[in-house]
Order: sequence, then structure tokens, then C-alpha cells
Amino acid sequence: MTRTAADPAALLAISHGTSNPEGQRLVTQLADRVREVAAERGLEDLVRLGHVDVQQPDVPASLAALPEAMAAVVVPLLLSAGFHVNVDLKEDTADLDRPVTVGGALGPDDRLVDLLLSRMREAGVDSARDTLIFAAAGSSDHSAVRDCQDMAARIQARLGRPVQDAYLSFAEPAVKTAVAHARQAAQGRVVLISYLLAPGYFQKMLERSGADVVTSSLLPQDSTQAPTELVEIILDRFSAGLAELTPAVQAAR
Repeated sequence: MTRTAADPAALLAISHGTSNPEGQRLVTQLADRVREVAAERGLEDLVRLGHVDVQQPDVPASLAALPEAMAAVVVPLLLSAGFHVNVDLKEDTADLDRPVTVGGALGPDDRLVDLLLSRMREAGVDSARDTLIFAAAGSSDHSAVRDCQDMAARIQARLGRPVQDAYLSFAEPAVKTAVAHARQAAQGRVVLISYLLAPGYFQKMLERSGADVVTSSLLPQDSTQAPTELVEIILDRFSAGLAELTPAVQAAR
């Protein structure tokens, strides 16, 4: 099938996937809101939700479900560009019979800083006195750790207070270690700033890490509306991906 310049491209929002029902609901809610905003802006209803792990449809199934030869931008609903972005998604989108590009991860982005500060206010964090630990899932991919360090530095710059990065897996320092060290040195409360997209296994790990306060995930439990910041970031990643797709689409015609 020959694409014309007027043909649309799909936005495949690809989450990590979770077995947590509330996490599933919130990520679906986010994708639905992206679809609504895209429609309000005159874009075709071509927003699809898929998953890189745990849930179905996976990336190959999500791509196969699109109309034949339709171009697609895969937007990872992942906060950092780790193994899933740099390896799994690249492999899943290679050598296809349609133009496909993988967009950037959601972070680092200053709009995520805004959202994290909002979660801190909701949790009653005293950013002038509490000891602040930026708590991320962690990754064996150094680029993902650098992304997290970048985000912690942005929060630190915004607040004018030290913010220690820490991780639940692979990277150091471990969250529990960071909490223990902060407990020895801190005079105020120890706060974990959750850098997780949705509630689930990792959020529960943070809540069991011994901190005085743990902020909600970016998609807070029981939320009824997806945050505008996340919706706008996803649509921006889609727009950037479309720009990258243009030469490939022209070549395919």
C-alpha cells in the first residue's frame, strides 16, 4: 500500500506493563486522555496503548493491529531511556514493512519537575527542612541512571536544597541505604520523592523503605484525571517522532 502525504501516523503509547489493577487503570486513563486531547486538536483517533512487558498487547501485536503500512511513532510511557527503550523497543520496531520510529522517554523534562513538586505539596513535604531523596526504579542501563540524576539535579536547582538520587534496583545507592544514611544525619523527616509512573510493586517497595514520607507516583492512586503535564509530554514526543519519520515516509512512497 502506498502512503500519501495526507495519511496519518499512529501514536503507540507503550507502557512497561503491570499486574497491579490500579496501575493498569491509571495508565489506560492516561492513554485515553492523550487520545481525547489529540482529537480536540484535530488529529485522527490513532492513539493505541501497548506494553513492553507483563501485559498484552505487546509491541509487535500493537503494530500488527494497525492498518497495513501505516506509519507509527512509538512513545515509551517510561520515565528514563533504559534497556526497554534502547534495546527492546528498538528490536521490536526493526525491519518492518512500515515506517516506525521510537520517540524519547518521558524524562528528563521540567514538566515532570512541576508534577513531582505537586506530589510533594500534596504529601505535606516541607522542602525547606525535610531531607529529600529522589527515588527511582533503577536500571542496568547507565543512560537511564544519568536521566534520573538529571531529574534529581533539576529538582535540587528548583528548590535550592540538596536532593539525593537513589534506586530500587541495579543502580546505587539503594533506596534503603540512602534512607538509613539520611536517618543518621537528618534532623527533620526523611522524604522519598517517588519517580514512578503508577502505583504497583515498586511504589509499595518505597513505602516499606523506612522513610517518614513517600510521595505518590506521578499517576496517583484513585486519580480521576490524567495529569496535563504527562499528556503534553507524550504529545510532544509524538510530534518529535513525526519529524523524524518524514524522510522515511517520503522514501517509502
